[in-house]
This record gives sequence, structure tokens and C-alpha cells, in this order.
Amino acid sequence: MRLLKFLLRYFPPGIALEYTQGGDIKTKMIDLLDLTAKTDIKALARSIKDAEPVITESVMDQLEETLQRLQSKVCDTSVKRYYKYKTLQTHLLPLTNIGFDKLGKRCLTGSYDRTCKVWNIDSGTELLTLQGHKNVVYAVSFNNPTSDKIVTGSFDKTASVWCSRTGNCLVNLWGHDAEVVVVRFSPSHHTRVATGSMDGTGKIFHTESGQQLGTLKGHTGEVIALQYNDDGNQIITGSFDGSIGIWDTRTYKRTSALVGHDAKISNCIFSFDCSIIASSSLDNTARVWDARMNTCLGVLSGHEDEVLDVTLDNQGSRLATASSDATARLWDITGEFKEIAALDGHHEEVSKICFSPNGHQLLTSSLDRTARLWSTESGRCLQTLAGHTDDVFSCAFSYNGDTIVTASKDNTCTIWR
Repeated sequence: MRLLKFLLRYFPPGIALEYTQGGDIKTKMIDLLDLTAKTDIKALARSIKDAEPVITESVMDQLEETLQRLQSKVCDTSVKRYYKYKTLQTHLLPLTNIGFDKLGKRCLTGSYDRTCKVWNIDSGTELLTLQGHKNVVYAVSFNNPTSDKIVTGSFDKTASVWCSRTGNCLVNLWGHDAEVVVVRFSPSHHTRVATGSMDGTGKIFHTESGQQLGTLKGHTGEVIALQYNDDGNQIITGSFDGSIGIWDTRTYKRTSALVGHDAKISNCIFSFDCSIIASSSLDNTARVWDARMNTCLGVLSGHEDEVLDVTLDNQGSRLATASSDATARLWDITGEFKEIAALDGHHEEVSKICFSPNGHQLLTSSLDRTARLWSTESGRCLQTLAGHTDDVFSCAFSYNGDTIVTASKDNTCTIWR
């Protein structure tokens, strides 16, 4: 084995070793989720060398320098203000969803006008219009990290896979009996895509042949959230029946159901390392579950109305919730599941929440026509992103956190840099 180079992954923090073995070039990823400003870089470099035979003494200076670059980027706590860069006059009818490619260079918008559009973030120009659905395009997603394909889910009961460069429809995916409201590419099987529908099922399709490979059947209510784990061998689904289903993607069987919420699920997600699952519900609570034991670790109660969204930081140590009570809340989920801060400032329902890539800020969108940035250290509002003329229903950070997109019912997306 011979080391070729170190590769950095800033968010979440990690370092990759690219090396040759038997004539093949291989890559090994080392997660460094616990990296902080206080981390002893020399000691960290030594521990990595001790665990990795491909690292020799001759490259230790280079390893330390690489880790210092990673530390300075990830642990930068300086408060950055965003300015309005572009407003995308996207569709003639209201937007439904947005999505970034891996590098944050392109953005997707779905709409009631039955199309999905692809946008260049830097220029604000429309690159492609994906046409063919017979009803609302509700769910949109790139197949990150390659981002060479797009999947769309529609109220016409189908999903479609598209080439993200040409806009050509590669295949239509048929089989659902009601609206398709969530779509996800498999992170490991590049020819697989999963869909969730108001017909109460999830499905897995082959992206080249369009063949339906399996149906995730067992919920008694609509499936409105779906996510793969990092290996692609499991899927979680959130349903209006109040449960979260865990499915084996090889057998298409449900291996467990997480039951405890008293109302519809609004979202469910894996942590980055897939050790925990977080769920939000219209029962005014969020819950944290052990993904291996399928047990509830904690109930987060404090909101006075429905919890509409949930998000986790990369370490899986903090969780944030967005609610109809016009607040967002930040929680510590490492021990006693206690509230760290109530993010109070919006005047209407908070519909979406997400952590910045470095975890130092939270971004919220609200029916009060604004998005807001919050400090995860103090809980105070750092900036209000104003200018939309109707509900802001979604928001997202780009991969490296230098760009924000907000989507509104005023039929526009705003790019903030």
C-alpha cells in the first residue's frame, strides 16, 4: 500500500486517505465528528497514524497541516451576515419544494405548474425546465454527491428520473395509487430510488429500467417522510398513522415500527452516523430513537402546538424543532434531553429548520414572510432575511454554508450569499 494524498471533507468534518493497493486506487474515509477548536492536532494526527498502516512518519507534517486546515474551517465561529444576491422568478404557480446539488452550484424548484426547474445559483439563470408530469411536481432531489440525475415526485402518482445536464427524462416510475410526496436516491446503490406516497406505501425502483423492485407496505396512513441510512440497506418512513417504519431494502420487509407519537408524523431523519432517528409530530412533540435497539430514548415536549420539522447537527448531540406555535427550539440530546434555547421572534408558524454545515447557526422559515438565522450558542436571532411577499415555506444551506436559498408562496426563490 502507498499513500497518494489526503482529501478533506469539511462538513461533517473528516479526512480521506487515497492510496494504491494491488494496482487499484482506493479511498478510506475517517470521520472526525468530535473535532473542536480545543482538539490537540498533534495528538489527533498521531492517533490516526497508529490506526492506519498506510500513513508513514514522512507524511506526518502534511497530515498535521491538513488537520489544522480542517480545524480552522470547521471551528470558525465568526458571525457572517448574508445579503440578498438574486431573486429567481421561478414559476407561474406556487412552489412546492427546493433542493441543492452537492456543491451548491445548482438549485431545483418544484411547482404547481407541473414542472421542475434547474437553476444556476451564481448567475441566477434558469438552466433547464423538466416537463412531462400531468400534475403538481411536489418532491425534487439530486442524486448527490454525483448530482448527474434528478428525481421528481408528482401528484400524478408517478415519479420520474432525469439527466441533470440535458433535462432529458430517463425513465418514468409507475405503481403508486396516489400522490408521490417524497423521493430519495439510494446513497450506495446508484441505480435505486425510493418514493413515498399518500397511498400509504413506499416503493423502490430501478432508475434505469424503471422496474418496481419492491413495495414497503404496512403503514395505515399516508407516507410523507422517507430517508435511507448511509449504507442504503435500510429506509425509515414517517406516516400520518403516527408511526415510523424501519425497512430492510434487500427484502422490502418492515423490520420494526417506532410507536409512541399520538398524532401524525411530520418528519423523520437519521443522524449522520445513523445511530439515532429523530421524529417530529403534530402531537406537539419530537422524539429521539435508538436506531439499533428501536427504542425511544427521549421525548422533547415544550412546544404549544404542532411540531412541523426536526433537524440534527452532524454530531447527533443537538436537535432543533420548528412549530406552529411560531417558535423553534434547540435541544441537547446527549443526556437529559433538555431544552437549550427557545428561538422566539417569528410572528407566525415556523415551517422549516436546518443547521448550518458547521453547526453554529440555525436557519428557520416562517409564514410571517421571513427566514431567520439564529446562534446555536446563545439562541439569539442574528439576522432576519426579509423581502418575500408571502409565506416562506422552505429554506436550505448549500454544502459549505456560504449560500442560503429561501422559497416562498410568492412564486420566487431568493439566493442569499
